[in-house]
Amino acid sequence: MVNTTAATSQPNASAEGPPADSQDFWNETVQESKAPVYDWTPEIQGILLSSLSYGSFLAPIPTGYVAGVFGAKYVVGAGLLISSVLTLFTPLAADTGVALLIGLRVIQGIAQVMVLTGQYSIWVKWAPPLERSQLTTIAGSGAMLGTFLVLIAGGLLCQNLGWPYIFYIFAIDPGHPFRISRGHSGEVLRLLVLAISHLQSGILSALPFVFGCVCIILGGLLADFLLSRKILRLVTIRKLFTAIGVLVSSGILVPLHWVRSSRSATMAFLVLSSVFCSLCDSGALINFLDIAPRYAGFLKGLLQVFSYIAGGIAPTVAGFFIGQDPELGWRNVFFLAAAIDVVGLLFYLVFGQAEVQNWAKEQTRL
Repeated sequence: MVNTTAATSQPNASAEGPPADSQDFWNETVQESKAPVYDWTPEIQGILLSSLSYGSFLAPIPTGYVAGVFGAKYVVGAGLLISSVLTLFTPLAADTGVALLIGLRVIQGIAQVMVLTGQYSIWVKWAPPLERSQLTTIAGSGAMLGTFLVLIAGGLLCQNLGWPYIFYIFAIDPGHPFRISRGHSGEVLRLLVLAISHLQSGILSALPFVFGCVCIILGGLLADFLLSRKILRLVTIRKLFTAIGVLVSSGILVPLHWVRSSRSATMAFLVLSSVFCSLCDSGALINFLDIAPRYAGFLKGLLQVFSYIAGGIAPTVAGFFIGQDPELGWRNVFFLAAAIDVVGLLFYLVFGQAEVQNWAKEQTRL
């Protein structure tokens, strides 16, 4: 657990400090805590959050290739085993020092890349084209459902036994589900701005995931329905679902700074963001299966390289903004996230395709 009210150096901090009841709340929480408390600055917290991505910049590409050559089940199984074992040692690493914890999370991130990248080599062979969206989204929804269950139980464990037991019992990292998406993982980070108990934090953090889980499945079913009935072309479906998911979720991010005083409004916005963002799982996030099924593992790995670069930079940048100005830092984070989303969407709408590319077709000799 991190002391979020510890004094930090803030040269450009707002004159308005945290409310007095927030400090009182934290003091009560520390007294009730059954686990160590760490005085990590926002910058250090940002580095710790992003360290899961540091070692993953180059790992996805060879992982996708190895999965295609030797079989995805071995790659996925090894990744799950390594990640789970390392998670068991997370509390010990946190007690030892920040450097060891960062190193552990770097290796853990590489192991989780093996799981994420390898599974798509399986779907290329198992999922028929007209059922591809619903099958991949049903599988992907399991990650969100698992995160929902872990966060619910994690709140209880943290409040009654202490936060290390979350890692001992589950041996997973709830802050890093099996797909990289701001809409999937950002809710936990954004709840740091609320002064709530561990149990409440677990419940509230889980809400966006359970709604997102349902909407991922519904989005996949709807996408395949539109395709099988020939209502829309495949490329139109991919771009439409991506546009709706990105634009609505980005639009919801912008006013989050102004509704932070209302817990119910904040949660409503986060849930809606997760609901609409989940539509991207039937859009751009599986588009590589359409354009190059032969190289699905490799392309997913290449996609993950850019995703992990963003995942490594984002928490560090957020920690910097918040460390400079706790009052306006979150506003800047939300604005920046929305702007990046829209720019990425425009690029995809212009250049995105859905037919198998010539370079991905198998060459046959007559």
